[in-house]
Amino acid sequence: MSYLVLARKWRPQDFSEVVGQQPVVRTLRNALAKKRVAHAMLFSGVRGTGKTTLARIMAKALNCAEGPTESPCGRCDSCLEIGAGTAVDLHEIDGASNRGIQEIRELKENIRFFPSKGRYKIIIIDEVHMLTTEAFNALLKTLEEPPAHVYFMFATTELNKIPITILSRCQRYELKRVAFPELLAHFKKIAAAEGVAISEAALALIVREADGSVRDGLSLLDQIFSFGGGEISDADVMQVLGVVDRQLFEELARALLAGELPRALELLDSRYAAGLDLKRFAGDLLDYVRGLLICRLNPKARELLDLPAEELAVMQGLAAGAGVETLYRIFQLLLQGVEEMHSSSQPRLALEMTFIKITRAGQVVPVAALLEKIDGLLRQTGLPAGGGEMPLPRAVLSDRQPAYQSGPPAPPVQPARERPVAPEPVPVQSPPVSPAPAPPPRREEPRRPVDQPVSNPVSTAGAGKDVCRHWEEFLGYVKERKQWMAHALRLSSGQREEEGRLLLTFDDPAECKMLEDQENLAFLAELAREFFRRELPVRLTVRGGGDRGPGPEGEGGSVQEERRALANDPIVQMTAEVFGGQVGNIRTGPGGRSGA
Repeated sequence: MSYLVLARKWRPQDFSEVVGQQPVVRTLRNALAKKRVAHAMLFSGVRGTGKTTLARIMAKALNCAEGPTESPCGRCDSCLEIGAGTAVDLHEIDGASNRGIQEIRELKENIRFFPSKGRYKIIIIDEVHMLTTEAFNALLKTLEEPPAHVYFMFATTELNKIPITILSRCQRYELKRVAFPELLAHFKKIAAAEGVAISEAALALIVREADGSVRDGLSLLDQIFSFGGGEISDADVMQVLGVVDRQLFEELARALLAGELPRALELLDSRYAAGLDLKRFAGDLLDYVRGLLICRLNPKARELLDLPAEELAVMQGLAAGAGVETLYRIFQLLLQGVEEMHSSSQPRLALEMTFIKITRAGQVVPVAALLEKIDGLLRQTGLPAGGGEMPLPRAVLSDRQPAYQSGPPAPPVQPARERPVAPEPVPVQSPPVSPAPAPPPRREEPRRPVDQPVSNPVSTAGAGKDVCRHWEEFLGYVKERKQWMAHALRLSSGQREEEGRLLLTFDDPAECKMLEDQENLAFLAELAREFFRRELPVRLTVRGGGDRGPGPEGEGGSVQEERRALANDPIVQMTAEVFGGQVGNIRTGPGGRSGA
């Protein structure tokens, strides 16, 4: 007799031998025990998970001499014939080669007759999604009301290609990928039964390559048994499968995290010289970094990563020494590099450039940590650490002269106070003596005579300033107290006083989003009262959108409009000004705002 491959030799013959799929197995056994077997069953799932195997075991259970039973005897003629593939009443059809309407018509004629030897006629159609639309339509009526002596069992890897009219007439069973521990234990048992000595690490490599498919794993195991004989080393497995030792990924990840570009390029060159597929190598490295990120974020990483305990412990220790932002940045750069490699004629160059980007990026420091460092430096110099009332990242106020002013430098900005206070008139001072010519005098409001009593600026409405004429001065007044708010006010396309209110008009809702907050509106109204010397409640409007109030708003408009709004965001402009940078690429997505 010819050699029987492991995938056929170790094919389960009853429900107890099925690897994984315990929910499906339990449902089928209970259905047999309670005589509730559906006349049409559909098994779906990825390749090699046991769809056709379960259909054959069900055929055995239905036609067993002791059945229908949940435990076929395996000794009667029916069980032996089904196991050998010679049963007359079991019709197993390949849907890929018998997909036309004529084959379905012949099948319908055949099932009209009673079974020859068994209790039922069993029709198994593998890859049923390959049938044509006409073939499916010809099967509809028979599938809905089949003869009492017929059972249909379908198997497919692409459930989405089956018409809904067929799905509604079948009882569906979805088979999952076999879990890593179950597949590893199964392969251990097979290796011991075959008399082959192989380490658990080598079996783990095979299980990982099988990707949850029992048949694929058995095929790889058969190939490795033929290569190594009675004793197989880890190197034999890596050589046959063309995979990389996981320790190499650990060394490469350490080099990238430490910014050691020469070491990373050396490891890449060694794999390239060995003839490794770089695209597959980059994909495996990306999966390793993904595992590090999961280990860093999820304390129950064992449930998400199919890894041996020793390797998982090493990855957890490596991930604990890196920041989440750093790992995420490396993952993003690697993902971008892998995508570039698939479309590049020089994949090695693309991967090397990716390594350069990663090592040059360095450790990513969270924004909160940067702000804490800035506050610490400010405290050491005796300057304020930032306004406590700002709900978002705080900016360090610059002592540079505002662009809208002309004249001698203004006095240093005083520390931010809890509540802004109207500036008190100061006596005219002579400019400091300097060899350079004195700049033109700073424009100021006319001062009251010394003997004139101070009037209440809030109650004296007629003595206030005009909004349009003094708008630029008001912006400077606001900037000294809350810098980001001045940036936001500059985005307004119109300012006027209407019915005793300060009416601000914006072209885009995103430009006034920060100002809509109730606290920010109240603070702005207080600044307006102090500067313009009268009560001026603030009202925000958007062209074509009506009044704006505090609270979240819907995002809308085209991508260009959204990018423009993000570029004009006061927080973005404030950050660019503080750190001396500029806005580059702007990316938007469904998860919210994202900028570069």
